[in-house]
Amino acid sequence: QVQLVESGGGSVQPGGSLRLSCIGSGITYSSYCMGWFRQAPGKEREGLGRHYTGDGRTFYSDSVKGRFTVSHDSARKTLDLFMPNLEPEDTAMYYCAVRFGVCYPEPSFFTDWGQGTQVTVSA
Repeated sequence: QVQLVESGGGSVQPGGSLRLSCIGSGITYSSYCMGWFRQAPGKEREGLGRHYTGDGRTFYSDSVKGRFTVSHDSARKTLDLFMPNLEPEDTAMYYCAVRFGVCYPEPSFFTDWGQGTQVTVSA
């Protein structure tokens, strides 16, 4: 059973930063895709960044490219999301997810999800 444990969420002021961490367990395949997503109230879940261990590539959505950074630790099976200079528009529930074998950006392709961690950016 795949399990994803997330941490690092919280409340920050605009301009602050957060580093979210996702630790995976029960991942038995060497080639897998881990990604970070977020969902704000009344909006669809959107992909932010993902890493595919099959070829070592990392991908970002247009909305966060140049802003956020995804980093993967293969030994710990951990995916971090570093978010500097946060804005109120970044307020959302942030989720970690994994998929074996392929790495596509749509949330529907991911098969296992963490519980989510809340990020709130306000003055």
